[in-house]
Amino acid sequence: MQVVVVETPELGDRSYLVHDGSYGFVVDPQRDVDRLLDRIVSAGVRITHVFETHIHNDYLSGGLTLANLVGAEYCVAAADSVEFPRRPVLDGDDFESGTLTVSALHTPGHTPNHISYAVTEAGRSVAVLTGGSLLYGTVGRTDLIDPALTDTLTRDQYRSARRLMADLPPWTRVLPTHGFGSFCASVGTSSAGAGDIASELAQNLAATSLDETSFVAAVIAGLGPYPSYYAHMAPLNRIGPTPFAEIAEISELDSEALCRRLQGDAWVIDTRPRRDFATAHLKGTVGMELATSFSTYVGWLSPFGSSLTLLTEGPADFRTARRALSRIGLDKLEASTIGFTGNSALLEVSGYPVTDFDGLARGLPEGAAVLDVRQAEEWRAGHLAGSRNIPIQELSQRMDELPNQEFWVHCGVGYRASVAASLLDRSGHSVVLVDDDFSNAEAAGLPIEN
Repeated sequence: MQVVVVETPELGDRSYLVHDGSYGFVVDPQRDVDRLLDRIVSAGVRITHVFETHIHNDYLSGGLTLANLVGAEYCVAAADSVEFPRRPVLDGDDFESGTLTVSALHTPGHTPNHISYAVTEAGRSVAVLTGGSLLYGTVGRTDLIDPALTDTLTRDQYRSARRLMADLPPWTRVLPTHGFGSFCASVGTSSAGAGDIASELAQNLAATSLDETSFVAAVIAGLGPYPSYYAHMAPLNRIGPTPFAEIAEISELDSEALCRRLQGDAWVIDTRPRRDFATAHLKGTVGMELATSFSTYVGWLSPFGSSLTLLTEGPADFRTARRALSRIGLDKLEASTIGFTGNSALLEVSGYPVTDFDGLARGLPEGAAVLDVRQAEEWRAGHLAGSRNIPIQELSQRMDELPNQEFWVHCGVGYRASVAASLLDRSGHSVVLVDDDFSNAEAAGLPIEN
């Protein structure tokens, strides 16, 4: 058996191509299936099945598209209501893919109808594709369906994870979809990039917790906020997402049209590095560096489904951003690929200073305040004495709470603070971006409270 991993670090997820050299199957493909198609062609295998472990809440699936393209059976839990043809999967169902046998295991918890897929070769257990059930060190979060079901699903998750660890041999590879930075993971994710049942027996929260009650308490206590766009993913996945289209043409906005968007308070997103944005940017734009967190925070903070304008330094960055945003269903995009450079002579320009925690330690100007835009649980675990906490996703709605003063804004590593600084600047506040890792704050001599 060979396993080909297709990573989407922007969303913290993995998809898998598993094959025996001639035949194979795919698990949890994302919407841009061309990445998987390239690997299928490279491997020279025929795909027999495309499996979904669950109806996803954090991205749009490419499963239906891929199955249609390669002529494979599309396999989705029988209990999930969907609006497209599929092979309904029940607990105990077996599927043959060349020399590999795939067995469906109902593992509720992350979702009520979640399915894991155990793989055997020549009668020997070799792997289990666990989706959002058993992750490295932890399990998938259990609060994405309905708050009234969280306790029940957490108990289900405990039993599902323990079933996998009890029923499968210790050498069985564990291949989860979530847990690599995804908000679909719960507390205690391991940093390991690979694992097996033996390692999960030693480290997984479901194995090391004293009992079910303590597991439930730990998981629920660790459930923090998750991106608002999650609410739109499962309904779209039940309908069947449209294929991702890598469109060669880009419809360009001229400077006058861009000016109208800015005057109308539209979301015009400048994708340059955050320090370049701070030095100079078009007044009214939002700075969201085209980096690992880009699609998560665009999806979380911008009005879902509204038209977005991307200001990029060339068409290549626009296409990269478009692909990233398509994975969460943000397809209404306008472009200005001449970017800041091409528009700065014609439109009003703004900017603000950048510093680090050493700079902050040298002292705030009179009347200035520190704004921490990390999540509340991060702030409670340790924060700068005297700082104010407004989580990044709440900032736009709470601007009226902020007095007319200068804010020195920071987060954990700089990305969220850079977005927050741009939002504050956009709203007319004076701002200084503290672009630094929070772990450097104490070394700079700044007092920490918790």
